[in-house]
Amino acid sequence: MARGQLRIYLGAAPGVGKTFALLGEAHRRKGRGTDVVVGSVETHGREHTERLIGDLEIVPGKTLSFGGTTFTEMDIDAVIARRPQVAVVDELAHTNVPGSRNAKRWQDVQELIEAGITVLSTVNIQHLESLNDVVQQIAGIADQETVPDDFVRHADQVELVDMTPEALRRRMAHGNVYPPAKVDAALGDYFRVGNLTALRELALLWLADKVDEQLEKYRAGGIWETRERVVVALTGGPEGDTLIRRAARVAARTKGADLMAVHVCRADGLIGADPALLARQRVLVESLGGTYHQVTGGRVPAALIDFARGVNATQLVLGASRRSRLAQILSAGVGLTTTNLSGPIDVHLVAHEQVGQGRLRLAAGTSPLSRSRRLAGFALTVLGLPLLAVGLRPLRDDLSLASNMLLVLAAVVAVALVGGMWPAVAAAVIGFGLLNYFFTEPFDAFDIAGRENVLALLVFLVVAVAVAAVVDLAARRTREAAAASADASTLATVAGSVLRGGRPLTALVERIRETFGLASVTVLERLPGTLDAPDRQDDPAAWRIAATVGDPPCWAPGQGETTVLVDDDLALALCGRALPDSDRRIVEAFAAQAALALRQERLAAEAAKARPLEEADKMRTALLAAVSHDLRTPLASAIAAVASLRSQDVEFSAEDREELLATAAESHERLRRLIENLLDMSRLQAGVLGVFATAVGLEDAVPAALDELGVPGRLVRVRIPDDLAAVVADPVLLQRVLVNVIGNALQFSPPGRSPTITGSDHKAQVKLRIIDRGPGIPEEARDRVFQPFQRLGDRSTGTGVGLGLALSRGLAEAMGGTLRPETTPGGGLTMILTLPAAQPPAAASEAHATALADRAIVERLHRRNRVEQRREWR
Repeated sequence: MARGQLRIYLGAAPGVGKTFALLGEAHRRKGRGTDVVVGSVETHGREHTERLIGDLEIVPGKTLSFGGTTFTEMDIDAVIARRPQVAVVDELAHTNVPGSRNAKRWQDVQELIEAGITVLSTVNIQHLESLNDVVQQIAGIADQETVPDDFVRHADQVELVDMTPEALRRRMAHGNVYPPAKVDAALGDYFRVGNLTALRELALLWLADKVDEQLEKYRAGGIWETRERVVVALTGGPEGDTLIRRAARVAARTKGADLMAVHVCRADGLIGADPALLARQRVLVESLGGTYHQVTGGRVPAALIDFARGVNATQLVLGASRRSRLAQILSAGVGLTTTNLSGPIDVHLVAHEQVGQGRLRLAAGTSPLSRSRRLAGFALTVLGLPLLAVGLRPLRDDLSLASNMLLVLAAVVAVALVGGMWPAVAAAVIGFGLLNYFFTEPFDAFDIAGRENVLALLVFLVVAVAVAAVVDLAARRTREAAAASADASTLATVAGSVLRGGRPLTALVERIRETFGLASVTVLERLPGTLDAPDRQDDPAAWRIAATVGDPPCWAPGQGETTVLVDDDLALALCGRALPDSDRRIVEAFAAQAALALRQERLAAEAAKARPLEEADKMRTALLAAVSHDLRTPLASAIAAVASLRSQDVEFSAEDREELLATAAESHERLRRLIENLLDMSRLQAGVLGVFATAVGLEDAVPAALDELGVPGRLVRVRIPDDLAAVVADPVLLQRVLVNVIGNALQFSPPGRSPTITGSDHKAQVKLRIIDRGPGIPEEARDRVFQPFQRLGDRSTGTGVGLGLALSRGLAEAMGGTLRPETTPGGGLTMILTLPAAQPPAAASEAHATALADRAIVERLHRRNRVEQRREWR
């Protein structure tokens, strides 16, 4: 039986239209003659959704009882017995009532698919198992209904049903998603613009990952030149700088091209390159805007091609071979082999100064054995083999030539283990002569009587040399592997300590000193103007200490036992002991990182110094511009009013005098508020603002703020619940916040549409919403509106210096709260002031509890009286 298909409609949040799209697709398929049934559709009482079901056949559900309540679930047996071509099963993330055939609805869907039925279903992003905790962090709600990601990823089609947060909120405000009684709470909690934007991004990213998986499967057989990517192969040799710069020029010719550098490590774990050069070349690549990568492979050409295809590279830059002409004739080499395997990837072979100079060899690898070991090998050859021959001579008649050859071959192997290759070759030659003289006829002469003996001795010589070479190579590789492992361990230890440190350069230098047992390590930086004076190379006056640990420090490169030159301007001086070549390589690898760490620290220090100056300059410029404009206007009005009153040339009526006095008083009041805002803002920025928090009832704070606003404040509609909890705040600062925010809402509200104030409490927090129907604030400008002296281009004379919202947010945060803007559904701006709720003290006794209850009753009566007063004002 053919397996059915699964098509899923994915949404970022409830209400985006998944069920609409689901039923629309069902009607389209039915119109094409497909047998479609509805197994389960959740309409949630939405009339439009119920009407959209239309004439689709519905398979009756199964009625189950649980906990004294009756539930209706999809009857999977009835759907399978009906055997339609397509079944509509809404809400994939659904837990069936206990007693159902399966615990989860997605398991029902899986059975339908296996029965050969194609299923259309829906799911929200918060229901995916892997994203459940992320959604909880975003929205503060943990959803218990989840679906395994693997089940959704293996769907034949996943279609995103998308809708902007603003459009979804408008749909909710119109009552198309939730009943009207739940709309306000939903808009202020789960369906905030920030939450919906984050959930939408999460859905897009998840779907993009699925698209990437499908795309990778589709293009697995070839390279797509959708974007130029230049890969440069590094061997760890000195020619790497030339290759990197050439590859950078190739990438620069194509706008937007990516530059990548890759080094292939041998699969046996041995380091086949100079780590110091690789570290320096990595810094060079990153300075040119590229990235550095390191891969492991048994065959370098195959590893390079695999990496290039993996990153979808279009061009590969290699260095020309360093091998001799004879070696190139005997073997194709990395360059030609890579070119043959490249396929559609363009390969550039770049000439460099190292061409024809032989393979890259490490200084530490040229002589794996000490001099004493090699001398011991030669001594064993010169003394041991003759003694062995003398010892075997009495047994010449009892042992065959083959037995004597095996014993001498064993001695050659022993020499190879002790002294390496060349003592073993010497032992093979001497053994050949001893076997000829003592154990082949005629005896005690260098003549050979039989041709078989000649052949046997020649074979012995070849085998002995070959065995000696193999043994030497194995010993060499063992030592190199041990050295590579030690180097890797040292590099990992030093790198880990540097990453964990707060100051990378100091941590790096300290770790180098501890690792190699040095007295001191000093990073020296050349003073400007001394580079052209070679005679001052070791002059302490030409250098300064950038970082040092231990004692005594070095004041010039020549004062240390070991000196590592990072570049012309930077050196690493090590005191305490001279380092061997193997340790020096490790230090050189980190010397390049020391240069990078020093530059990063310098840049961070300069940025830290410039940031306060930049902020102060910006603040000073804005303050001068604002004060010169906004202080002058009310001051000029007050001066003009007072001057008119003092004038003897004009006789004013009582009404005129009253109007002039009111103008002067209003101007002075504006000046007072402006100066108080400036002082409070300066205290906030200096961190010396005093906050005296206590329990404050918003039913008291809001009317006081409206009274301070005067006649305009009487137009504001207040809808604060009687049982709203008190908040923990400074009463004076809270009133300042309310005056500024409500005044801003009044300023931008259109005529006839006054602002509204509502309150609610949730999770030990109280939220006060100041809602206006003005022009609102664009999404991209909401951060700037809270900057001091920012009015988004509004320069009218009555707007003030733009401190109101900046000061209000600062005061709210100082009291442990927040102030954030949201778009009012239908247009406008809603400022949400969130403050911690005051916790009522535990009742110590019944009398105390009674007193608290009486006080609550009195406060409720006062609150009711204030509400009636507000109604009279309106």
